[in-house]
Amino acid sequence: MSRDQIFFIVFFVVFVAINIYLFGSGSLSADWTGFGIFIAAGITLSLYSFLYKDNPLFKFAENLYVGVAAAYTLTQVWYTVLLADVVIPFSELDSESMSNLWLIVPSLLGLFMLTQLSSAKFSWLSRIAFAFVVGLGAGLAIPRTIAANVLAQLEPSMRPITATWEGLDLLIILVGVVTVLVYFFYSVEHTGPVGVASKIGIWFLMISFGASFGYTIMARLSLLIGRVGFLLEDWLVLPLPYF
Repeated sequence: MSRDQIFFIVFFVVFVAINIYLFGSGSLSADWTGFGIFIAAGITLSLYSFLYKDNPLFKFAENLYVGVAAAYTLTQVWYTVLLADVVIPFSELDSESMSNLWLIVPSLLGLFMLTQLSSAKFSWLSRIAFAFVVGLGAGLAIPRTIAANVLAQLEPSMRPITATWEGLDLLIILVGVVTVLVYFFYSVEHTGPVGVASKIGIWFLMISFGASFGYTIMARLSLLIGRVGFLLEDWLVLPLPYF
């Protein structure tokens, strides 16, 4: 028997023993709520087992999560999109009301996407649908991105700078915008004043990337803290101090 097999057998025995104690002592109620906590704790620990190495427990939990997410998404798409926006409007068509005939176009585009799963004889139809979706998505996203990022960034750099803390913030924003633009201006050699400005722009870029990375790490840590809190409070029923 390999070391990995011994490790997972011990893990399984300890997990079962802990749950027998929790159910026997009444810490976990013998109902669907307690059963759900038991299953959630097992899946959480199975996902954390990847910290040891890739193993069948992790693969099972990963595939289960993906399958449940796909099934849930499918039901949501059926009830909120297909049934509400396609099936019901088409079923209400009659000779007097033909206002929903425009739904034929998006319905056909949706069917064209499914041809990607068929043979090469019909799969080319999916390109029409994908081209429409990509073009429409770009047309909707570009103005919003420009308004949210470009124009929102330009607006503070055009305010009047005053001898206040707000004016200092505006000055820093202005210097950052100008120096970063100089850094990406490759038509001139980055020497002299241009070189100094580009180096300052690098500092602003590094601070921005570092803050973004730190924000991402904190978001992941908040998820980790939530799962660890679930294991300690909801599963093991340990009273934790709140600071």
